[in-house]
Amino acid sequence: MTVGGDAEYGGLQPRQLIVSLYGLYARQRDGWLSIASVVRLMADLGVDGQAVRSSISRLKRRGLLVPTKVDGAAGYTLSPVAEEILADGDVRIFGRRRASVADGWLLVVFSVPESERDKRHQLRSALTRLGFGTVAPGVWVAPAHLEAEANEVLARLGVAEYAEVFQGRHVAPGDPRGNVARWWDLESLRQLYDTFLQRYQPVQQRWSGDANDPAKAFADYVQMLTEWRQLPYADPGLPLELLPADWNGAEAEALFGALRERLACPAAEHALRHL
Repeated sequence: MTVGGDAEYGGLQPRQLIVSLYGLYARQRDGWLSIASVVRLMADLGVDGQAVRSSISRLKRRGLLVPTKVDGAAGYTLSPVAEEILADGDVRIFGRRRASVADGWLLVVFSVPESERDKRHQLRSALTRLGFGTVAPGVWVAPAHLEAEANEVLARLGVAEYAEVFQGRHVAPGDPRGNVARWWDLESLRQLYDTFLQRYQPVQQRWSGDANDPAKAFADYVQMLTEWRQLPYADPGLPLELLPADWNGAEAEALFGALRERLACPAAEHALRHL
């Protein structure tokens, strides 16, 4: 399938796939990839060269890629901001932790003056990206293990001065499962997990034998990882004991882990052959 402009590949935009390429294969090369190698690898994902160059330009304008020549070859290097984003993603995607009720909760309470409404938007966006749920206006909650990540992001964005961060247990009477269902949109999360399962269970079946096709492994792995990236942020590792008994998130996590174990090495073999 060939895509161009802002069109999508399997529901994914070309620039999302490019970010995955850089995250997976550029950082061991000083964050740099040549334009030619990105175009070549993106072709294996069904994305044409024009769409690649257009998407790289957008990433450059957003301050994520910096044009750099290496040995006369034109290419782009990850910016310091992009390096930080990818490092945060490594923790959330590959080192994800599933909380338990005993771990407690992290509470962020903030008040931003109307004159700083842009900061208010930045703070809300930051907490949303971290997977916080909303208890009330200006009161956000997440599993306690996000403490370091939350404080780091708030400080980096320059909005920490407007927020107070607390950690503790929920001690109100009643069923805490009802609170989790109010604080997070569990139905939307379930649908995201279901989409992932429906799309990649057939991929797992296809790779269950002795198949050895690095090019196909590369295409499946990069697309799968790109699609998975949003889920550990939408679901910050909510305690399973507070989720519905038939919660499909655990099954999706297991599928992601199995496909990563099966595909990561042959995918890297294919990618590094073209870099």
